Amino acid sequence: MHSEPTNVDKLRALPWSIASNAAQAVYLQLTFFGSIFVLFLSSLGLDTVQIGFLLSLLPFTGILALALAPAIARWGYKRTWLGFFGLRTFITAFLLLTPLVVTRFGPDAAMGFMTAVVLVYALVRTVGVSAGFPWIQEYVPNSVRGKYTASNNFYSTIAGFAAVTLASLVLARTVGITGYMVLIAVGVVFGFISVALAIRIPGGAPRKPDKSKPAPQRDIKDALRDSHMMRYLAGVGLFTLATVPLSAFLPLFMQDQVGLPDSQVVLLQTGVMVGALISSYFWGWASDRYGGRPVTLYGLAFRALLPLFWMMLPGLSGAALPAAMASAVFQGFADVGWQVGATRLLYVSIVPAAKRDDYMAVYWAWVGLISGLSQLFGGWLLTAAGNLSTGMGGIPIDPYTPLFVLGIVLPIAAIFVLRRIRDDTTIGMGGFAGIFLRGNPFLALEAMVRFHLAKDEDSAVRVTERLGASKSPLTVEELLDALDDPRFNVRFEAVVAVARHGPDPRLIDALGEVLNGPEPALSTVAAWALGRSGDLRARELLRQAAAGSKYRSVRAHSLRSLGVLGDQESAALALAGIAEESDVGMQLAYASMLGRMQIIEATGRLLELLASSPSRSSRREMALSVARLAGDENNFVTLLRQCDQEAGTAMAQTLLTLRKQMEKGSQEMNELSGEIEECARTLARHELEEGVAQLASLLSRLPVERQAPHVAAILQEAAGRMQEFGMQRMEYPILALHVLTVAWAAGP
Repeated sequence: MHSEPTNVDKLRALPWSIASNAAQAVYLQLTFFGSIFVLFLSSLGLDTVQIGFLLSLLPFTGILALALAPAIARWGYKRTWLGFFGLRTFITAFLLLTPLVVTRFGPDAAMGFMTAVVLVYALVRTVGVSAGFPWIQEYVPNSVRGKYTASNNFYSTIAGFAAVTLASLVLARTVGITGYMVLIAVGVVFGFISVALAIRIPGGAPRKPDKSKPAPQRDIKDALRDSHMMRYLAGVGLFTLATVPLSAFLPLFMQDQVGLPDSQVVLLQTGVMVGALISSYFWGWASDRYGGRPVTLYGLAFRALLPLFWMMLPGLSGAALPAAMASAVFQGFADVGWQVGATRLLYVSIVPAAKRDDYMAVYWAWVGLISGLSQLFGGWLLTAAGNLSTGMGGIPIDPYTPLFVLGIVLPIAAIFVLRRIRDDTTIGMGGFAGIFLRGNPFLALEAMVRFHLAKDEDSAVRVTERLGASKSPLTVEELLDALDDPRFNVRFEAVVAVARHGPDPRLIDALGEVLNGPEPALSTVAAWALGRSGDLRARELLRQAAAGSKYRSVRAHSLRSLGVLGDQESAALALAGIAEESDVGMQLAYASMLGRMQIIEATGRLLELLASSPSRSSRREMALSVARLAGDENNFVTLLRQCDQEAGTAMAQTLLTLRKQMEKGSQEMNELSGEIEECARTLARHELEEGVAQLASLLSRLPVERQAPHVAAILQEAAGRMQEFGMQRMEYPILALHVLTVAWAAGP
């Protein structure tokens, strides 16, 4: 009995799988599945209907997968794949006899010979592919599904690129079908190499039935009743109908309508491979991180744009080859997006591992049926539209135009079918695009690469800072990794970077874990970061920490952040807390919170704490909290800074401005106008003690009874404390002038 391979076994074998697929890419390009085969059939004199018929035989036999699935499982996926793919390659070698058949028996016999070879090949290939799908699902771990697909595409594309380049050179230097025979022979060699390399891949063991139990039930009905499976098959069907005929007959379009020679038509395949090469890792990374659905949908959207480019090619004359090459590169980009996304959807989200035999059989049978029909339909449509030759808006309309129209309409229809399909992500097309449009995606991508390459703590800290500075959703995963880094300084910088980054649900949750963690140095910064995030979800986390953290510093920072967030639900907690709190640090935190939220009920307690504050810095912050109750904190801070530089001048200018405003008020204020100007002159002469005394006298005579109660309370307190302390407590005259400037006009 074979034991199941572990993930370690699977990961170690993935390079063998990629190497096997790279060799197979060469085989496929040079035999049945590249533009070379279509051009080969055309060189034999076959028309589009005959070509479509031969090409349809390749997928049509996939219908047999439904009947083959149980036998393949009993025989073993690996054994079946190796045996039938080896036999498939051997049958391909019979194509080398084509010149002999043409010479001895003529073109009609050659058509019959080709039909027999393709049919037998298709039957054998169907068995191998039917075993390959469940085998791949088994030996590729889901955690690296996108990365594996991207790497596989990357190396297969390089191999295919080399094969197509070789084909272009060979066809340019040979005449007739000689070059095609050389290429098919090379392809056969690489087909056998592919099979040999796959021997090292684990899994795919035979499934021996337990004779003591009844025969297992087939899962075909489950697959057909699965709404997501049906939706997926519908989307795949639409995409297949749109792209398979186009891919099959595009080489003939380039030859007949655009006017490119065979060697250049084959060379266009290198453009497709370049597009695939440069985008494989991007699509794989996006698929693993954001799910298969958005990647699939954007692959469809980009594929729908391609026919528009192709339709304009015939009118470009000398620029046709560069334009065709550019469209080929875009085709590679779009096709890999579809392939990576749809493959992940199929293996991870759609097909249950326990039912993979019949689910995959249904999938393969459906793809075979639709692909075969599309080949026949494409050949028939080209023949039916053979006399079409006109133009519209400068765009040529020819026999290939109906295929191009279907190539636009059907992928768009597939988007609507697949957009609600089951996936391991909830992100849609808009959200996926927003990831790359918000913040600085270029800085984000650069920082992400550097983050994973950072070799020491200092480098990791610097890169983490750049992750936050990008403000891009692309960096969320890396920031989460940094928050979980074993190095303290990296974690500290990550908390700061998250605050710069902007709100994200997962980052908020991660900050909550840090907030409640055992390291107060990090928890206090997390409390600050949550306040800066502006996220409403942060409020509950901060309330819990403010009320229950065992660290005083964490409670204090949580209170400050609640004030930043304007959490009115915490106001009662803060009022009760500040009434009893004796610790200066906590008093300042409560005061900051209450001042920010302008809780005027706290005015009396804040004035008490201002009077008793033991240090200059604590008095200045407490004065700011009181000033915030009146509003416009920037005015207070500006006046404070000006007074730090030259107190007399700053206060004198403020008083003169106030006098002009007050002269427009009541008669009582007009009577004080002269005393205000005298006080301003005293202060302007830098006679500060006398000037502050005059200001205190003025305040005591102001008609504050008509002002808001908290405004009156602040002015009366300031007047009394200036008489008590004079210039020793400059926060009082500054606070008084601030309140007069921003709040006096608020009176009746």
